Amino acid sequence: MFEKGELIMCGGHGVCRVIDITDNPIDRMDKEKKYYVLEPVFEKASTIYTPVNNDKIVMRRIMNKDEAEKLIEHITEIDTVWIQEEKRREQTYKDAIRTYDSKSLVQIIKTLYQRKKSRINEGKKVLSSDEQYLHKAEELLYSEMSLALAIPKEKVEEYIAEAVDRQKATV
Repeated sequence: MFEKGELIMCGGHGVCRVIDITDNPIDRMDKEKKYYVLEPVFEKASTIYTPVNNDKIVMRRIMNKDEAEKLIEHITEIDTVWIQEEKRREQTYKDAIRTYDSKSLVQIIKTLYQRKKSRINEGKKVLSSDEQYLHKAEELLYSEMSLALAIPKEKVEEYIAEAVDRQKATV
């Protein structure tokens, strides 16, 4: 169970702060079921209520600084995940985004970045679905890493690129 004030990743909402743990907000007579009251960190205008024992939504603690640094340290070792069949490829992207697994998000970002670069070099348009998945994966990963590394979200991509460049220079 998460504690008040804790930062978590919450299915479909990204990074959220646990504001409270309360009784059922819809049925006040139901004292059995506890709910998290969550506030998305990067979208202050909404409040989310979700059961504490919700099996349908992925909820996990955000990574800490050491975990974020370790992920960046191994980013060049993370393989891309290209699947030729469009429906299977799209399902792979959806699954990775739905699980909030940081390594899987890196795989999607690397894969779609390479695909984007390749299509542009071939004089082809970048597919809008690829752009959407790339944007969603970057938003989720960079939001979490921003908090873990204590840097602005807009600076995370640059921070990662510089760290990878430093690694390549030492090899």
